[in-house]
Amino acid sequence: MINQTLKDKIPPYNEEAEEATLGALLLDAEALSTVLRYLRPEDFYKTANKKIYQAILNLFNKNEAIDLITVTDELKASGELEEAGGAAYISRLTSVVPTSANVEYYAQIVQTCSIRRNLSRIASGIIAQAHDESLEIGYIIEEAERKIFEIAERQHTGFYLEAKEIVPKAVEIIEKLYHTKDNYTGIPTGFSDLDNYTSGFQNSEFIVIGARPSVGKTALALTMAANMAIRHKIPVGFFTLEMSSMALMQRLLSSEARLDSKKLRAGLLKPSDFHKLTEAAGKIYEAPLYIDDTPNLKLLDLRAQARRMKSQHNVAIIFIDYLTLITSENKDIPRHEQIAEISRSLKALARELDIPVVALSQVRRETEGKRPTLADLRESGSIEQDADVVLFLHRKKGEESSPEEAEIKGTETELIIAKQRNGPIGTVKIAFIARYTKFEPLANWSD
Repeated sequence: MINQTLKDKIPPYNEEAEEATLGALLLDAEALSTVLRYLRPEDFYKTANKKIYQAILNLFNKNEAIDLITVTDELKASGELEEAGGAAYISRLTSVVPTSANVEYYAQIVQTCSIRRNLSRIASGIIAQAHDESLEIGYIIEEAERKIFEIAERQHTGFYLEAKEIVPKAVEIIEKLYHTKDNYTGIPTGFSDLDNYTSGFQNSEFIVIGARPSVGKTALALTMAANMAIRHKIPVGFFTLEMSSMALMQRLLSSEARLDSKKLRAGLLKPSDFHKLTEAAGKIYEAPLYIDDTPNLKLLDLRAQARRMKSQHNVAIIFIDYLTLITSENKDIPRHEQIAEISRSLKALARELDIPVVALSQVRRETEGKRPTLADLRESGSIEQDADVVLFLHRKKGEESSPEEAEIKGTETELIIAKQRNGPIGTVKIAFIARYTKFEPLANWSD
């Protein structure tokens, strides 16, 4: 019992593996390229070993030779030789292993022990936070998820692939597209002219849809989400910070049933309308659409909820309506810095979950009546920088359709592709159907 208790109190580490790793590096500096995949200085448990590995990295960064003498001199110059065990200890490391052939195996053992120590440290931190009643439970959960994910990511970083490893996968994708006759590599939006530019919304991309109020940002996002979830059965997550889930569902029912949204909200329907309403409700009921309408949603909570949607329902895309309504955790910094933090975090979320993240954003008041540009994205230039794709909705002032024309052909609206990191930019025309609060391809509505 005493031995087990002591064992539980000693953090996991393997002294032999640490020494063997360093000894291999002192014998063969070329082995560092392999070790760098797995280890950072903090992964070593013994302070002396951390110091020696850091000295090796310093020499590597200065393009200097790495051997017993240079490492000893580097530590001496930094005044850390004694902390590193002294010259005798460093010299002994070269006799621990006869060759560097097994250095990758040693490094993996050191990394595994480091991960176990970090997991133990995080678990202790979670227990302490769980007993701290001043902390919100959502914050504790988000922090735990983030820290554990960071550890998991450590096992998947630092590797490169040879062309011969990538080519078969690329050919396989091309063959799959050929056999399925699918024109798009990403998630189709339902607007073929837009999809021809983008090949659909791509995984890991951060996509921004900008417009002035009342031009139709939410309507466009909801139309796209419905096309994906209802017609293609693609799981979609939708965060609505501006309206309730009930109001959002009423919009969706109106657009799918093609019933006047005002009459639907007021209950002024004809008996014949209920057949359309029931049919639309059945389609939406079966759709893999997941809605979060939490008001004043904090950034950490949004990220945690998005991870749950991904893990529990395998959502393939997330919409956020809209970006500037997300609450930053750090309210003491200026608003533009808060938006920059949110923008960077959403881009990181897209990369982390490997799905498109689509965020709506307002544009500056000065754009009223003119075509918006990237510089018009509201409150922070970082949105422009972080986004992979930026779309703007624009209707020319004074050229809006009359109510009679809108009934027949909808209101023509420009969908401007102002930025696309991996493709062309341009403009497509779509129709806004005010009665149903939705967008449709212009050609479809005109027909």
